[in-house]
Amino acid sequence: MARLVYDKDGRLLFTKEMRKEYTMIFPMMAPIHFRILKEVFNNMGYHAELLETTGPEIAQTGLKYVHNDTCYPAILAIGQLIHAVQSGKYDTHKIALMITQTGGGCRASNYIHLLRKALARAGLGYVPVVSLNLSGMEKNPGFKLTLSFIRRAIAGLIYGDTLMLLKNQCEPYEINKGETNALVEKWSAYFVERLSKSKGYSLKEMKRNIFKLTDEFALIKCDRSKPKLKVGVVGEIYVKYSSLGNNSLEDFLKDQDCEVNLPMMLGFILFKIDNRLEDIRLYGGSKLKKIVCTLLLDYCTKTEDIIVSSISRYDCFNTPGKYAHLKSLVKDVIGYGDKMGEGWLLTAEMMELVESGYENIVCTQPFGCLPNHIGGKGMIRRIVELMPNANIVAVDYDAGAVKVNQENRIKLMLSIGRENMLKK
Repeated sequence: MARLVYDKDGRLLFTKEMRKEYTMIFPMMAPIHFRILKEVFNNMGYHAELLETTGPEIAQTGLKYVHNDTCYPAILAIGQLIHAVQSGKYDTHKIALMITQTGGGCRASNYIHLLRKALARAGLGYVPVVSLNLSGMEKNPGFKLTLSFIRRAIAGLIYGDTLMLLKNQCEPYEINKGETNALVEKWSAYFVERLSKSKGYSLKEMKRNIFKLTDEFALIKCDRSKPKLKVGVVGEIYVKYSSLGNNSLEDFLKDQDCEVNLPMMLGFILFKIDNRLEDIRLYGGSKLKKIVCTLLLDYCTKTEDIIVSSISRYDCFNTPGKYAHLKSLVKDVIGYGDKMGEGWLLTAEMMELVESGYENIVCTQPFGCLPNHIGGKGMIRRIVELMPNANIVAVDYDAGAVKVNQENRIKLMLSIGRENMLKK
């Protein structure tokens, strides 16, 4: 068993020895993206496992160890991790937990501390917790974000975004049911195989792969003669993408005969990098940090160009708006200094969705989430003033929220959307 090592502040470290022996588990958010990312971790020498558990016991476990006033994503993510540790599936002396740490003013920066407190309360204080962050907040001898790792992770997210976008635009119209999902599985496996061989993450290879997969999705036989109601989903990043967090919202909307549009995860990454440059513009800062962030922003923008140029070749697909365009949409609408959580990006995503024909929008937000109540719910009135065809409903998600009430509010928005569609 690996020796437990603590830093000067008493934090349990994830050591190099643990890297060899321990299984590292992390919670689910976006299925297509995270299944690819899990293999990126494995191929970099970690023993990673993605939790795909669901059910009411996840939230109940979270509520047992986390205060119910805490952000709902924290309750679910921590509940899923603690539930896994207590499941008996793992040797608790050879397991480590991973969770993201954003570093901003959002409560998400403190999830890691809540997780450690929860482990201590459960008598599992000897289980190490690894922070996944780009801000250098917590470092561990056994975990390091290398340039190779970051490039592979970005490639995994780019592939995940492309598959998600095309899946959502093909599946509602496919003639041969299951054909779209089969293609998603095929390409996901291919990307995992390429990344495992240290291939597939250069810009040249990403372009070739994404153009090929777009060509294949364009060949799916679809019947678009009867238009579906187009619905965009925005909000706090976990609740937006996680079926556990939004009560399987995507499945519900598909059952309501809708075409769903989830904005790319890449937009959030670009937003977070750009925020650091915005800080330097507003308040000053390190020249080295500015250079690094500028290079990273430029690299991610090039990957965005690959997705957009690939999809834009086909009229049957809706091409996602570029980050620069989203940012221009909210000029004089909301300040670029509003960057806590999803910040101004949430407003921009709603405006871009309306602009591109997805004028019916579900704004998902954890109950009491200040950034979402400002950048999301708080901006709906202004968006409708600028875009009268916008049809937006804000839905709170919380451990105490009643699912049927959430769905009834969404159904009301959908009924208005269908009336507007008939008028057109």
